[in-house]
Amino acid sequence: MPKPVRWGVLGAAKFARQFMGPAIHAAEGAQLVALATSNRDKAKPFQAFCPELTVYDDYDALLADPGIDAVYVPLPNHLHVEWSLKAMAAGKHVLCEKPITMRSSEFDQLIAKREETGLLAAEAYMIVHHPQWHMVKRLIDQGAIGNLAHVSGTFTYDNRADTGNIRNRAETGGGGLRDIGVYVIGSARYATGQEPDEISACIRWENGVDALSEVQARFPGFSYCAYVSTRMHPFQEMTFHGESGLIRLTAPFNPRVYGEARLELHRGKQEVQVTRFPVDDQYKLQVEAFGRSLRDGAQFPCPLEFSRGTQEMIDKVFEVATGRRAQA
Repeated sequence: MPKPVRWGVLGAAKFARQFMGPAIHAAEGAQLVALATSNRDKAKPFQAFCPELTVYDDYDALLADPGIDAVYVPLPNHLHVEWSLKAMAAGKHVLCEKPITMRSSEFDQLIAKREETGLLAAEAYMIVHHPQWHMVKRLIDQGAIGNLAHVSGTFTYDNRADTGNIRNRAETGGGGLRDIGVYVIGSARYATGQEPDEISACIRWENGVDALSEVQARFPGFSYCAYVSTRMHPFQEMTFHGESGLIRLTAPFNPRVYGEARLELHRGKQEVQVTRFPVDDQYKLQVEAFGRSLRDGAQFPCPLEFSRGTQEMIDKVFEVATGRRAQA
């Protein structure tokens, strides 16, 4: 029986407490062994499901622990590169929350450190581990909807009341594009394997962060439009519209939280085939895929090179939207 991957978590973030901590604890071939937080009270919810957890008062102390193989980094966006590099320098594999960088140029140092150390470093882009997205990719590749003509996506929620939230603060890398734009953009790239040729965008800013972003693009084989917002009623959907059919995902990004994952395949005259995914846990699947990559050398589904492509598109959205505002 292979030894489990022993995980440490840098910071007692709410997302780590609710999703990734339990996922690491439950994943086959993984063991949650340590948490670093300066607030011991924040460690208690983790210890409730993982009583043997070692709690460190600072991040460096956790990284110095030789009994930890990999670290999960759920820190605010602007700290991701710094602590991913520090973790690799300490000999730890890294799974860092998205966006792993604030701009695409920062990937160079992450990839260089990965190559230097031989460690696995990746963005925690969990949706590519969910079987609904594997099915979307397969259906498009098989021509189930004919030639793909258009892709559209939406992801919204409303956190205007939570003014202290890091997603509402420019200095911590907040805003909708970095938080949820990665999904409507990255998922289209993942499912189609294509990169955009042209991009146009419009952003509504509030206190230095993008509160509503509308994006249009041309890919080599299809047109694309999407919007994300942190100031609208919660909603998410992705559609892939072909010449002879359509694929619709009703909970594409956080199934089981937003709702049951369902893939609708529309073909013919009112013919709709529905595939449901009621139990799949994409966070647990992500941890298990990470472990397989370490044990068997399997290709991790979300390498840094893929994540860089998504960040390049986000960078371009910011660039064209800012230029449009300057000309107005």
